[in-house]
Amino acid sequence: MSSKSTTDANGSCSMSASVGQGKAAVLALGKAFPAQLIPQDCLVEGYFRATHCDDPAIKEKLERLCKNTTVKTRYTVMSQEILDKYPELAEEGTSTIRQRLEIANDAVVEMAVEASLECIKDWGRSVEDITHVVYVSSSEIRLPGGDLYLATKLGLRNDVGRVMLYFLGCYGGVTGLRVAKDIAENNPGSRVLLTTSETTILGYRPPNMDRPYDLVGAALFGDGAAAVIIGADPIPVIEKPFMELNVAVQKFLPGTQNIIDGRLTEGGINFKLGRDLPQKIEDNIEEFCKMLMENADLKDFNDLFWAVHPGGPAILNRLESNLKLKENKLKCSRQALIDYGNASSNTIFYVMDNLRNEFTMSKQAASLSGGEQGEEWGLALAFGPGITFEGILVRNLIR
Repeated sequence: MSSKSTTDANGSCSMSASVGQGKAAVLALGKAFPAQLIPQDCLVEGYFRATHCDDPAIKEKLERLCKNTTVKTRYTVMSQEILDKYPELAEEGTSTIRQRLEIANDAVVEMAVEASLECIKDWGRSVEDITHVVYVSSSEIRLPGGDLYLATKLGLRNDVGRVMLYFLGCYGGVTGLRVAKDIAENNPGSRVLLTTSETTILGYRPPNMDRPYDLVGAALFGDGAAAVIIGADPIPVIEKPFMELNVAVQKFLPGTQNIIDGRLTEGGINFKLGRDLPQKIEDNIEEFCKMLMENADLKDFNDLFWAVHPGGPAILNRLESNLKLKENKLKCSRQALIDYGNASSNTIFYVMDNLRNEFTMSKQAASLSGGEQGEEWGLALAFGPGITFEGILVRNLIR
């Protein structure tokens, strides 16, 4: 590990890890959420009231699912104001794709702008210094896409390079990191704004036992946005990198394309989720992680920190058990699930924000006690339709 000496505001000297030459790093991070915050304890009653459902069997199942998810709070674009304007969204069997897109297209860009502005403020440089945009969403459909609307609303240069990643689902955030890493490392001096934004509006509908995954979605998924700035060779003092993106890998499992199945219909988006999803991930995760770890000659899973997309508690539990991880290794992923639910492509950045806080507290504690700091190396992982694995070997730079 390379390091550099820095002096804090009190004049004391500490050691800070430096980014490998030419390697991309996360330089800043921002988050944004819609106005409606729903406590999980209140979800069932509100959902059933809004959709005029009074089936006790469905209600009992949804209450059980809500408890099993471990989610405590979630944000949502859906509101009573929207339902008053579009009451057909709460009706069974109506054609509502036009109405859903009217809501979603505007909502995701609004959240993306807010997250990006927070990220740019965290970064400390001008929007004119952004050379590329990578925009990720599974929640809007239009031409031109949200990437153009985001660039326009932020006042970016009209020669900014734009990449749009549509409908990747839960692994989209890590795909965005891989693409942004490639851009940053192959275009010296570039700074890439990577933004993700998602809403569950496309899948909102009345509960129905014939669509069991709708109940899972109602119990688990949330809305929000996130943004990061990615760049190589950060400017000393001005830029504050906190995580190096060392090696990125994508892999799909042949023959599993129907295990996560999403179809856009006249009534919105419909999902089917195979019961064997957690098992498929468990069967393949060890080999995938080792493939990334060998790039830094790492052997022990517990020597790493972990940024895992929390698709649900079952996936986290299987990964923890299979890799024999210590109980606190997935703490940042579990906390993101508790606070925000599964917010699709955004969630990996909520996990990374939790990790940034952990890195900072670990460094402060070590400087006071003279003890060891947190782990240097980690893995950022996400899984989604395909079944697709996305993984990045990452390095803690707050050391």
